[in-house]
Amino acid sequence: MIKKLTLIAGARPNFMKIAPIIHAIKAAKAQGKEIDYRLVHTGQHYDKKMSGDFFEQLDIPEPHANLEAGGGSQAEQTANIMVRFEQELLAHPTDLVLVVGDVTSTMACAITAQKLHTRVAHVEGGIRSNDWTMPEEINRLVTDAITNYFFTTSEIANTNLRNSGIKEESIFYVGNTMIDTLLKQRPRFTKPPIWDALNLEDRKYLVMTLHRPANVDQEAQLKALIDEIIAHTQDLPLIFPVHPRTAKILKNIGISHPRLHMVEPLSYLEFNYLVERAKVVLTDSGGITEETTVMGVPCMTLRDNTERPETITQGTNELIGTNPKAIAPAMEKLFSGQWKAGSIPHLWDGKTAERIVEHLLTL
Repeated sequence: MIKKLTLIAGARPNFMKIAPIIHAIKAAKAQGKEIDYRLVHTGQHYDKKMSGDFFEQLDIPEPHANLEAGGGSQAEQTANIMVRFEQELLAHPTDLVLVVGDVTSTMACAITAQKLHTRVAHVEGGIRSNDWTMPEEINRLVTDAITNYFFTTSEIANTNLRNSGIKEESIFYVGNTMIDTLLKQRPRFTKPPIWDALNLEDRKYLVMTLHRPANVDQEAQLKALIDEIIAHTQDLPLIFPVHPRTAKILKNIGISHPRLHMVEPLSYLEFNYLVERAKVVLTDSGGITEETTVMGVPCMTLRDNTERPETITQGTNELIGTNPKAIAPAMEKLFSGQWKAGSIPHLWDGKTAERIVEHLLTL
C-alpha cells in the first residue's frame, strides 16, 4: 500500500497539475487515510514568476526541496536532475514517485526512481504527438516505457498505451488535473492592466502565444505569420504576451503594428482572464488548447501536429499548421460565425485529483 509519495515538478505548468493532487492528498489525510507526500522542485526552469506569490496565488505549498538543476543542454539538465534526485531519494525514501506531464524532469526522475527500485506513476501518461523532433515526445516515450501506473486524460491516451503493450490494470482513466486547477481558479481570474489601458471588450480582441522553435526561430517565417494574422483580423487588437526569447527575435526583425500589443508574460489568473473573454486564441502551446476547450473559446493551434487531439475532435481547437497562408481561411471561418462550438471531454470536471488519490490508496 502506498503511504508515502514523492511528487515531482520541474516547470510552472507542472505545479498547476500537481496542486490539485496535493489538495486531494491533504483532504484524504484529514479523513484519517494513511497517505503523505513530499514535493520536490527540480529547478529545471528558473522562472522569476515562480516566487512566493505564484504559490500563494494558486494555493500551492512551497516545495520541500529544490534540486536547483536548471540550465545547460538537454543532456546536461537530464544528468544534473538524475544525480541530484538520486541523492534526494536516498535521503528520503518513498513508496512511489509521481511525475506529471512531459518535461525533462518527468523522464529524468522516472529513470532515477526505477534504478532505485521505486515505483513510478505518470499523470498525463499515454499522450503522443508522434513527432520525434520534439524533446517532449522523447520524454513521454521514455517515461511511459518505465512507468508502473498511468493516470490518463483521454480515451485516445488509453488506446496509445494499450497499443504499446501496457496492461489494462495499469491504466487509470481519471481526467485532467490542469482542468481541476482551471475550474477552481476560474472565479478568481484577475483583470490585467492591459484591459483598461486598451479599453478591451469581451470577444473584441485576440490573444496569441508563440514559443516553439518552428514558429519563432525563423525570422522570415515569424514575420510572415504575424503579418498574416494582422491582415485578417479586421480592426481587433492582438494581445501577445511575449516569452523573453521571442521578444529578442521580434526586436531584431522590427515587428510592430498599432494593433499588435506585446505585453510582459502575465500571471496565470491574468492570462486566463484574457483567454476566457477573447474572440480567439492563437497558440503553439498544448496546455492552452485544453483550457480554451473547457472555456468554450475558439482556438487555432499554429503547429503541424498535436499531442492533445481531443481538443480538436471534441473541443474548440483546430490545427492550423505553421504555414502563414493557412491564417486567412481560418479567420474567414471564425469571423463568419462558422467556428465549431465544441464540447468538454469526459471526466474534465474538476474532480480528477480526487480520483487519482482514490486509486493511489488502493495500489
